Amino acid sequence: MTTNYGASQIQVLEGLEPVRKRPGMYIGSTGPRGLHHLVYEVVDNSVDEALAGYCKHIQVTLHADGSVSVADDGRGIPTDIHPRTGRSALETVMTVLHAGGKFGGGGYKVSGGLHGVGISVVNALSEWVEVTVWRDKQVHTQRYERGVPKTELITKPISEARTGTAVSFKPDAEIFTTGTEFDFATLAGRLRELAYLNAGVEITFTDQRLELLKSDQPKVETYHYAGGIREYITYMNKDKQPLHEEVIYVQGERNNIQVEVSLQWCADAYTDNLLGFANNIRTIDGGTHLEGLKAVLTRTMNAIARKRNKLKENDPNLAGENIREGLTGVISVKVPDPEFEGQTKTKLGNTEVRGVVDSLVGEALTEYLEFRPSVADAILEKAIEAFKAAEAARKARELVRRKSVLESSTLPGKLADCSSRDPAESEIFIVEGDSAGGSAKQGRDRRFQAILPLRGKILNIEKTDDAKIYKNTEIQALITALGLGIRGEEFDASQLRYHRIVIMTDADVDGAHIRTLLLTFFYRYQRSLVDQGYIYIACPPLYKIERGRNHYYCYSDRERNQVIASFPENAKYEIQRFKGLGEMMPQQLWDTTMNPETRTLKQVEIEDAAEADRIFTVLMGDRVAPRREFIETHGPRLNLTDLDI
Repeated sequence: MTTNYGASQIQVLEGLEPVRKRPGMYIGSTGPRGLHHLVYEVVDNSVDEALAGYCKHIQVTLHADGSVSVADDGRGIPTDIHPRTGRSALETVMTVLHAGGKFGGGGYKVSGGLHGVGISVVNALSEWVEVTVWRDKQVHTQRYERGVPKTELITKPISEARTGTAVSFKPDAEIFTTGTEFDFATLAGRLRELAYLNAGVEITFTDQRLELLKSDQPKVETYHYAGGIREYITYMNKDKQPLHEEVIYVQGERNNIQVEVSLQWCADAYTDNLLGFANNIRTIDGGTHLEGLKAVLTRTMNAIARKRNKLKENDPNLAGENIREGLTGVISVKVPDPEFEGQTKTKLGNTEVRGVVDSLVGEALTEYLEFRPSVADAILEKAIEAFKAAEAARKARELVRRKSVLESSTLPGKLADCSSRDPAESEIFIVEGDSAGGSAKQGRDRRFQAILPLRGKILNIEKTDDAKIYKNTEIQALITALGLGIRGEEFDASQLRYHRIVIMTDADVDGAHIRTLLLTFFYRYQRSLVDQGYIYIACPPLYKIERGRNHYYCYSDRERNQVIASFPENAKYEIQRFKGLGEMMPQQLWDTTMNPETRTLKQVEIEDAAEADRIFTVLMGDRVAPRREFIETHGPRLNLTDLDI
């Protein structure tokens, strides 16, 4: 069979067509993450106005009809005729990719929007968009549908000297086929973060979806932090015990690069939590700003330790991880021409930033600690304790290595490995107990699915030092099976043996506890696994309903009730409640939970890193009072009873 392949087969996509054709290229996915990305794109434009010094208040509103609106009091998008397109600047920005005020250097000094595709992509992927601009004592409005202007730019005079932009849009259900409902908590996390990163900007977030709220009043939250990232640190550490009350704050600008750093060490924390941002974008894969901060902290604290006789002449320097133990830190840089690296574009690559951060923070931190010797001593004493603990852990690791557990090729005996050696296609199911492990081993596809049964509950590493971690049999098995290597070493994804790590536990209280302990382990031990999307949670069914020859698996009480309601009146049926995975036959487990064609997996994501860190501290840490408060606050809503705190 032959086909004519000529010029007529070459498809040229005009205007915003490529966005509708390949939305994932522009917003990452057409699932919930991409849906919420639309709001971030519009909000980022308003934040850029704030960064330029023209906007003080941003209002974000979720409407009952499924639309969302973002309004600000900035300068307003220009509405005069654009010299190259012959259309208004507003219509150009709304309908032309890579059109914006962020390329020439005149409109914005720095901005979060990198590619100028933001608002035009939102326009392309929305059922409709309405834009209102106030400037020059006039109000301008225009409506678009699926990226195409439906009205001319309508201009009317107004008496007030109001300025600003309001963008309302309704996501297109043809694009977002999994749903167009916005999640309040997801958006709130990002808006709160933006308010912390841009001191003085006030963001009001309103949810008017009364039916969804089951309320007759809208839900309104306001985020306004005069202290900026200093308040961010206070928020993250509110359930910890700070070593020093005052948050250390450094701010400066060099070579047009603005740097802000906030630091606070905590007595009851044994890992560091450093968040990096570049032009308001969270750099989960790090970059030159974080490298510069880590280097200057290590150098400065060692110099002060020598000066204050905390380290003697022959003592080795404290390692970076010793100094950072218990540190909560935020670094936010604003760079005129940011270069982002990595697959997810979340690693800052500008080499000049490292030196700027190093010099600015070094000078300010040295001066700060010279005037506060008690703060310097408290940080150094904790670092020296960490150094001693690290030495004990090193000896424990050496013992473990000699037993050929961590660094030899010997995999744990209970691991049923897969035949594939390609990590990208391989997945491992971490299951509780031998009975569930037996069903999983029999039901799996041996080619690409591995099974690791764990006996009982692993250590809560939130409360444990490294030496105990390496002596724990179950954790040793986990580290070895996954190819994780030693904590403190730079995580190398090429060493990871499986790119899907699936936690599969029973749907009961014990199963939930084991799942939480495993998530705590991954979050604290190798956070990159979570950040890079390798961790998943399996969703086994709760019920099997049999009616005649038909059977239905139900994953929630609501689903069970819907299935039963679909039966004729007086129909006979049987319900089986699965108390544990071990009760399921291998074929059932494959059909419902392990078969990639039919299963549901939840990918563990961290939209709000600060809140995630705080929740792990509250639920898994040493202090009882914050945990009791959390349970008393959220218990009634989550129907929590009989909890051991």
